[in-house]
Amino acid sequence: MNCCQCQGIEDLYNEKVVSRELEQYRRRGPDKTTRMMTGALKAEDIRGYSLLDIGGGIGAVQHILLDAGMSSAVDVDASQAYITAARREAQRRGMAGRTRFFHGNFVDLAPSIEPADVVTLNRVICCYPDMEKMVDLSAARAKRLYSLVYPRDTWWVRLAVTVINFFMWLKKSTFRTFVHPSRQVEAIIHRHGFTRRFYQQTLVWQVVVYARG
Repeated sequence: MNCCQCQGIEDLYNEKVVSRELEQYRRRGPDKTTRMMTGALKAEDIRGYSLLDIGGGIGAVQHILLDAGMSSAVDVDASQAYITAARREAQRRGMAGRTRFFHGNFVDLAPSIEPADVVTLNRVICCYPDMEKMVDLSAARAKRLYSLVYPRDTWWVRLAVTVINFFMWLKKSTFRTFVHPSRQVEAIIHRHGFTRRFYQQTLVWQVVVYARG
């Protein structure tokens, strides 16, 4: 991810925006695709597993899976405001001792991040221009399960993303959203020895869980 996109993430997901998202999360709980992803993972009997949550946001995936019996979690996020909010929420929930946090671009940090039993990327690769490197490095760190939520590769999603990026340009934001070809994403994951275990769609998103072997 280039430095312009990194700065765009920091600017877009600032303290004000993240605080509003955290307040909504505390009132309403996780969104639909987060529930779909974590529900599919819990069905795999993840008790005692370790988690690497890339682009963890406010920490919703971590909270749900740690509550379900996972032993520990590592959260990597390019937004400092998200890291701060996720750490505070982990403390509030009594999970601080089971979660570690890293601020920065995962692609740059990957050599220092240990593999985990489960790796999750919830609406993450749509924020990365270099999908190949992100998926390759993250899949390489998944020992058992690998799960993604990312945009469907359809004309209406591509149109929506074009409109979103136009408004980002008007606002002079360096943040951009991307729709990466699903076949290319899957090809990289398959090269790492994963097979699909769960797949479900919404109008915009696809939720996938892969297992090794």
